[in-house]
Amino acid sequence: MLFGAFTIKVPPPGWAPAGFDPASVRSHELITTANVTAANAIKTSQFWLLWTALFCNVSAGIGILEQAAPMIQDFFRQPDGKSLVAASVAGGFVGLLSIGNMAGRFAWSATSDVIGRKRVYMGYLGVGTVLYLLLAFAGHTATALFVLFAFVIISFYGGGFSTAPAYLRDLFGTLEVGAIHGRLLTAWSAAGVVGPLIVNAVLDAQGTPGKLTAGAYQPALLIMVALLVVGFIANLLIRPVDPKFHEPSEPVAAGAEKES
Repeated sequence: MLFGAFTIKVPPPGWAPAGFDPASVRSHELITTANVTAANAIKTSQFWLLWTALFCNVSAGIGILEQAAPMIQDFFRQPDGKSLVAASVAGGFVGLLSIGNMAGRFAWSATSDVIGRKRVYMGYLGVGTVLYLLLAFAGHTATALFVLFAFVIISFYGGGFSTAPAYLRDLFGTLEVGAIHGRLLTAWSAAGVVGPLIVNAVLDAQGTPGKLTAGAYQPALLIMVALLVVGFIANLLIRPVDPKFHEPSEPVAAGAEKES
């Protein structure tokens, strides 16, 4: 981090990469050319709608991450109480989810550069809803399906983080996007508490994770589905920021109003 702090510099005004053509930059109503301060950003509905979308996406992702190892064993538990998935394999599954988390941060953020931030969040939350339903009702039919569904869901979890700064830049400009991002990450903090609390409360009422069956996880997974639907609606409602929150494009010199 220190190396980055000392080596990454803000480019001089007017700088552009060699061969860059400004006309090639994609224009969209959600990509602003104005700037909004961090203090004003939190006064907008766009900030809180995106906060809600990120909170729901993270809560759903943690729903799997937190119980990954016992979950895959419970989903394939036999009538005699033994699981078809050994503890070592369950540990490998957790490692695979970490790869999905990392891969999603690269793949889905790059995808958002092509299709747009709002559309990729629609994918995280909309497709995530479908995958959670499939996991709840069909995940126990085959380990390959279970792993595939979980892997993609966790890739959405990672992608949600990596896409958020670019989404904020599109909505609020570059002026204080770092500070705005810091405020948005309170959604992650809240989800890190709420998500596990929901899942643990439901599973504790069913028994002990690692000694359950696939059916015991359905209520928790369906709650995650409801959260994803809320997040999907919140993202769908995001519109361009009202110009009243924009900073003046040119600062007014002291006393200029009096002279005019």
